[in-house]
Amino acid sequence: TGGHTTEILRLLSCLSESYSPRHYVFADSDKMSEAKIRSFEQKRAETFPKSQFTLDRIPRSREVRQSWTSSVVTTLYSILYSLPLTYKRKPDLILCNGPGTCVPVCISAFLLGLLRIKRTIIVYVESICRVETLSLSGKILYYFSDYFIVQWPDLKKKYPKSVYLGRIV
Repeated sequence: TGGHTTEILRLLSCLSESYSPRHYVFADSDKMSEAKIRSFEQKRAETFPKSQFTLDRIPRSREVRQSWTSSVVTTLYSILYSLPLTYKRKPDLILCNGPGTCVPVCISAFLLGLLRIKRTIIVYVESICRVETLSLSGKILYYFSDYFIVQWPDLKKKYPKSVYLGRIV
């Protein structure tokens, strides 16, 4: 949402047209992302007219300032909601950058891989604003992602599995 959407769209603007169709997943309570995505895709269609995309909403796994106890329940609900969606879309790659909404989708994809239904590559890009510590999503997805990208050298030192590429958004 908000800044996360802006960051991910900057990343997507660098991708070739072979990354199509794109399936966007965002929280059902997110009021801004859909408009930003549609605007981005409209501009992208000027360069890549055959470009395809879908929009899907899932229940938000955790609201800002939500208690940890209740967020476990809402995250489990989001994972259960995400499983059929992930099964239906069967993505080859998930590129995500930090909002809590990405956690249920990535865990769903990871579970489908464990069940040998579909192996999905998970690429997590930690937000540019995370200079010294990982976000909660980053702390969780550090263990599930195939590629974990950080944008600050101090994070690379703290998290050896991560890949430091400098500022990419």
